[in-house]
Amino acid sequence: MGGREAPIRVLIVDDQVPFAAMLETLLAGEQVEVVGRATNGREAVERAAELAPDVVLMDIAMPLMDGLEATRLIRERAPAARILMLTESDLRGDAVRAERAGADGYVPKTRIVSRLREAIFDIAAR
Repeated sequence: MGGREAPIRVLIVDDQVPFAAMLETLLAGEQVEVVGRATNGREAVERAAELAPDVVLMDIAMPLMDGLEATRLIRERAPAARILMLTESDLRGDAVRAERAGADGYVPKTRIVSRLREAIFDIAAR
């Protein structure tokens, strides 16, 4: 996919620990390496700067700092990272808010299994 030799380095950001663990299991493979996890927006900003992931999977609704604000800050501090926003809802308004915050893509959690890997490879290739 895209001729990339190194695995895509992914940071998972979600306050629901079982969901984050499920994402990590779903992504396991030679083309993706989960380099870390964060459970809130503040931690996401710190971890993104520290780990320099290729892709950040960002939950939109979290404690301490939501995914939208964390995305804005990551854009400033780790501009090379691509951000894929995840949300419980499938509302068009969430996609628009994610885009305005600087997200590179958007996947509703209801479509994670069918669309996540493809979305990660798509934004990592940009």
